[in-house]
Amino acid sequence: MKMTDMLGCVGGVSFLLLASAWIPFLGPFLGLLTPLPFLYYSTKLGFYQGVKVSALAILTIGLISKLIGHPQVLLLSVELGSLGLALSELFRRRLRLGQTIFFATAFMLIMTFGFLFFLGLSRNMGPLEMMLNYLQSNLEVVIKAYEEMGMSQENVIELEALGKALMDSISRFYPSIMIIGAGFAVWLNFVIAKPLFRMGNLEYPDFGPMDRWQAPDCLIWGVIASGFAFLLSSGGIKLLAVNALIVVLTVYLFHGISIILFFLNKYHVPPWMRIGIYFFIIIQRLFLVVLALAGLFDQWVDFRKIHRSTNS
Repeated sequence: MKMTDMLGCVGGVSFLLLASAWIPFLGPFLGLLTPLPFLYYSTKLGFYQGVKVSALAILTIGLISKLIGHPQVLLLSVELGSLGLALSELFRRRLRLGQTIFFATAFMLIMTFGFLFFLGLSRNMGPLEMMLNYLQSNLEVVIKAYEEMGMSQENVIELEALGKALMDSISRFYPSIMIIGAGFAVWLNFVIAKPLFRMGNLEYPDFGPMDRWQAPDCLIWGVIASGFAFLLSSGGIKLLAVNALIVVLTVYLFHGISIILFFLNKYHVPPWMRIGIYFFIIIQRLFLVVLALAGLFDQWVDFRKIHRSTNS
């Protein structure tokens, strides 16, 4: 193990975690990339050496977090570091794209729920209550930061009202939010790892063209079951059906994005125009719905006219 590898892992993890704690709005996005240093060095050095580097990096982060008064950073580094190690092992096993993302997402969900459960035991709180309290405290920090930056009182009140509405939504849809959030974090690290591996001359698994990815055909039964449960039930079952429907349609949304990517590649659309298209898709929720429907009906229409002999 070289000292440069150790410093590189510690430095990368420290920057991303501290940015997540100190930088409003953009910080949490950077924090989601924390598994990347663990993934990179575990792949470069081998899994067992990677575990050693990761353990030393987490120990260093623990000391730093104690000094700066942010003990939650240590738990976050353990969780995201474990995800990085899990991704490196999944990469080594050469699984298919869908399998890799599915198992990594399941692993992260188990880790998250485990942390929330054991932390909740020490504070006589349930996992949901722990999560809501954590989000509420982060929201209050963000609002306070904007007050200190000179935001008008009227805008602060609007921001507080928006935060309250957001917390109410999270309390109802937290299962789907947790699953989608974990899946997004895995997908983000999965995508950014490819150019990072190229820069470090590391072998990146051949998952095949991402513009030909498709959701499993059997997933349509998830739409049918959750749709009927939503229409015909009430109370807790209806709420569970809504959460299931949100998760399934999110998978079809990424299916729709792969269709868009296919045509962008086919017609050699320049990068500046691609950025504009992606930005337009993000800000227009109607297009998110259209893409999810495109992914849903692609198994019958076959927009890309490709063979469907392989599943994700």
